[in-house]
Amino acid sequence: MIVTARSRQDRCGKAFLTYKEVFFEICFVSVVYISNHSMHYLYLDESGDLGHDVAAVGASRYFVITILDVQGYAAKRAFEKAAARTLRNKLHAKGASAARKQSVELKGTATTLADKQYFYRQVVGVPFNLYTVILEKSRFIDQLQRNKDRVYNFITHLVLKELPIEAAARQVILTLDRSKDKREIREFNQFLPKQLETRIPPEVPLRIYHDRSHENKPLQAVDLFAWGIYRKYEHGDEKWYQVFKERIASEEVYPDK
Repeated sequence: MIVTARSRQDRCGKAFLTYKEVFFEICFVSVVYISNHSMHYLYLDESGDLGHDVAAVGASRYFVITILDVQGYAAKRAFEKAAARTLRNKLHAKGASAARKQSVELKGTATTLADKQYFYRQVVGVPFNLYTVILEKSRFIDQLQRNKDRVYNFITHLVLKELPIEAAARQVILTLDRSKDKREIREFNQFLPKQLETRIPPEVPLRIYHDRSHENKPLQAVDLFAWGIYRKYEHGDEKWYQVFKERIASEEVYPDK
């Protein structure tokens, strides 16, 4: 079963998931933690850009796609609470600057290392893994000029193939930031199931959502991690990366040198 939606604001989809998630929380919390791979919440984000002129001012040399694999509903809730707690106790703390207090979400570019470390301490005991592919853009100039979407989908495929989702027994939910236009969302939702349907048992639902990151706290979490990986490759800055690197299950630079 494959269900796609542009946003979780879809009333029917939201009502269904809310009921199911509450049911899982009440009845199956212990099961979720015992059987970590029975249910996967996947959150995808990218860092860097796909511009073909890597010498342009502000352009990146690398493009990073990262997937956060959160194992179980209770783990998802832990991420949501950790992000909310970090906003409340760090960015919105008494004495914080006006700019920080106006923040409505956690962003890699707008949080300090101390903020990120505080967030990580909240989730260090939560079952999750990270999967990432780093594209060296200078070796794909022609392809980026001709078809950025195809390059994006290919890099996404490289990340997805590393995910151990064959053992998923309940459902697989993929959420990504709603930054695409309608055409791109439609094409992505057509592309993605073809990458996953041969690896997920046919009775296990695959759901795809495009959410606003300020409305989805685990999306904010994967933004923090993707930014840290990007900083490692783009700027040689590993301070934040070193904090969470033990949770990276797969890290691939493409193409391999």
